[in-house]
Amino acid sequence: MAYEPLKGQKALVTGASSGIGAGVARALGTAGAAVVVNYGTNAQAAGQVMDEIKGTGAQAMAVGADVSKEDEVRAMFQEVCSAWGTIDILVNNAGLQRDAPFTEMTLEQWNGVLSVNLSGMFLCAREAAREMIRRGIRPEISRAAGKIICISSVHEVIPWAGHVNYAASKGGVKLLMQSLAQELAPHRIRVNSIAPGAIQTPINRAAWETPEALAKLLKLIPYGRIGVPEDIGRAAVWLASDDSDYVHGQTLFVDGGMTLYPEFARGG
Repeated sequence: MAYEPLKGQKALVTGASSGIGAGVARALGTAGAAVVVNYGTNAQAAGQVMDEIKGTGAQAMAVGADVSKEDEVRAMFQEVCSAWGTIDILVNNAGLQRDAPFTEMTLEQWNGVLSVNLSGMFLCAREAAREMIRRGIRPEISRAAGKIICISSVHEVIPWAGHVNYAASKGGVKLLMQSLAQELAPHRIRVNSIAPGAIQTPINRAAWETPEALAKLLKLIPYGRIGVPEDIGRAAVWLASDDSDYVHGQTLFVDGGMTLYPEFARGG
């Protein structure tokens, strides 16, 4: 019999049409959850992920919404709750990069990244928390009233020149998650983050698609391989399950050791 620690639970993964989000959505479905595949613009790709999840025997649907827009986030949650009754798991994954040297970075580039990577997490977490508080604990489903998982980055602790908007957004995610965890604990809503290191996704294709680029990247990864979306998916399943019921307000770094400051291994 398949191990399905999330059986009977309803999950929403934002930005799930590709990359880490798609990997997380597939993993949650394999673990028994019904999964909402949120997408911003690529309905076709989201539909493909949805079909893959259904192919494992799990329920799935694709819902479009720009997470930086309050009305679209509210409409998405209303659609999900109307269809499935409630939500048990939110994986706040949607994110983007708009890179530029700091002195050349435009306000549009700054606001664009912060609005999705940080404000989008606020809007989605708020709607999820409202529903989880309304419903309360269903002991037959989970020991918690709900689980909120934020997909952060190693750059919540590692500065990143040339990407100050992205790094600032992820630094914000760290304290957003911890503050939510502090506030929502009495409602038995668990809030945690996953901080990926270098993961093989379209957002960072230039960093790994040639042998030269990959060799340079691997100098930053003590474990000697680049991550894949399935690495993050497995971590998300654990954090969403009762196996991690006493884990709250924590960032789980899934980075092959990138946060170990690898240059110091060579004579710091």
